[in-house]
Amino acid sequence: MTVNHGFHAVMTARPGHGDELVALLLDAPSLPNEDCVVFLVSRSAADPDVVSVAEGWTSQEAHAAFFAAAPAQAFVAKLQPLLAGESQYSDLIPVGGKPTFSLRSAA
Repeated sequence: MTVNHGFHAVMTARPGHGDELVALLLDAPSLPNEDCVVFLVSRSAADPDVVSVAEGWTSQEAHAAFFAAAPAQAFVAKLQPLLAGESQYSDLIPVGGKPTFSLRSAA
């Protein structure tokens, strides 16, 4: 599948809730969605409560349709109590790169 639409979010968890935010994101309902081609959760090396999500979707329409559905709305509602302040979101148009990689152990 080709990534034709990207989405990036940077969220700050309430102090001490970074692990909970990461766990929730790693269980996101978009992961099994065939239109979600890339879903990468990262943490700030300087602040474990700052979490980033990079997504790659087959289309902007697929991304919008997913987030308009009930499972995604319920997921977003679960995220909200964990967050402190405003999150930064941006839609992206992928122009190239390498979406396949392996992760090193977080141990």
